[in-house]
Amino acid sequence: MIVLGIETSCDECAAAIVEDGRTVFSNCIASQIKMHEPYQGVVPELASRLHTEWISKVVEKSVKEAGIDLCKIDGIAVTNRPGLSGSLLVGLNFAKGLSAALGKPFIGIDHIRAHLYAPHLENNLEYPYLGLLLSGGHTIICRVSGFDDIDVLGTTIDDAIGEAFDKVAKYYNLGYPGGAVIDKLACTGNPDAFKFPEPKLKSMYRKYDVSYSGLKTAVINQLDKFWNGKDEKNHANIAASFQNAAISLFMKRVTMALKETGLIRVAAGGGVAANTKFRSSLRQLSDQGVVQVFFPSTQLCTDNAAMIAGLGYHYLKRKEYSKYSLSVSARVSAFKSSAWKKQWGR
Repeated sequence: MIVLGIETSCDECAAAIVEDGRTVFSNCIASQIKMHEPYQGVVPELASRLHTEWISKVVEKSVKEAGIDLCKIDGIAVTNRPGLSGSLLVGLNFAKGLSAALGKPFIGIDHIRAHLYAPHLENNLEYPYLGLLLSGGHTIICRVSGFDDIDVLGTTIDDAIGEAFDKVAKYYNLGYPGGAVIDKLACTGNPDAFKFPEPKLKSMYRKYDVSYSGLKTAVINQLDKFWNGKDEKNHANIAASFQNAAISLFMKRVTMALKETGLIRVAAGGGVAANTKFRSSLRQLSDQGVVQVFFPSTQLCTDNAAMIAGLGYHYLKRKEYSKYSLSVSARVSAFKSSAWKKQWGR
């Protein structure tokens, strides 16, 4: 089954052709980074306008690179949640129009579930496993038992990890996008120059949850308080110390979740899954023989349409189609969590 994927949830205009949920024939991404760089963040109105201008050409390019006739596709998968409403509407309405014109079914896809599916595009990843999503808008630790069977163990109670990276980078005028800039700077800095605090979530119901608001505030407003008094207060040292604290906070929850669930596989997705510190930290667990670790390639960590098409295949295969009345949602869809709250005392 050949599926056309369309992704416009934020500032990446993307289209891809994927067969049987695994074989990627094309994966085209038109990035808006240069357009949003002057503002050091995504401007929603600008993003949606650019999607409107680019979507047709991006889809045409993906079909051409795949070397297939558009009429040969079996269905369309398109992101309809969560994300920027204006951007989502562009992709969804384009998919609806194309579906009607070609007489092909379409399915609305949850962006978060698609990021969790991304490692499957390049790996023989068996269920169940511990799924990790780290992005600009989301931070999630979950048990993944199937492409549509996900139990959330923990999430952020405030800022997502990627959001914290972006805001720290913006405050210190390091550049945009913040996550990539901090990752690069951290390579030349001392992670021990600043000992930033780890948030203490004492409630038993926040066993695997994380919080990045306090860490972000400490880095921006309380730098001297956590300085070791020896190393320079330069950007490289700030970046290295902040990144070390942010990844360490998350990895402690991951290690605990692996131990208590007994899962032997872990897979990560989302933009921050491309972070070198995070990847090396997770690989250490693999090197120690604790678990098998799976990552998408860096291109599949960021927003892309291949993961949308890949996940969409499984729904379309079950003949689960969306209606033309389908709309978009900026909010995160509900995931199962009650069973794990009960089992692990959360």
